[in-house]
Amino acid sequence: MQLKKNIILGKIKIQKIFFLIFLILIFNSKLFASDTNLVAIKILDKVSSKTSQLSLNIGKETKFENLIIKVLKCKNSEFDDNPEVTAYMQVQDITLKNNDKVFVFNGWTFSSSPSITLFDHPIYDIWLIKCY
Repeated sequence: MQLKKNIILGKIKIQKIFFLIFLILIFNSKLFASDTNLVAIKILDKVSSKTSQLSLNIGKETKFENLIIKVLKCKNSEFDDNPEVTAYMQVQDITLKNNDKVFVFNGWTFSSSPSITLFDHPIYDIWLIKCY
């Protein structure tokens, strides 16, 4: 009789542990969102004709040469035919001393047509590649 009670209590404890693990996984979205907070961009240096590819964290500033780049949002399209990637990006040029709070670029960029919202800088061109 004692053995049956221990087996039943053991099953109940295991069920409670699995239920707690399930709740932790559901409510802890950072476990699943950590891989989707990156943006890939390409930067062309017009002077040296070199391209660099960067992976940026969404919401964090990244310094590249004389630019500070911050991506606030990034979204992949839900259509399979023609995938579109859009991102809201802010770029500051730290060589401009007149007002360091003014952005060189502040707006949405599109991977399929970067000329819609043009990033106009004398030295650098920036292209959005993908969100992942």
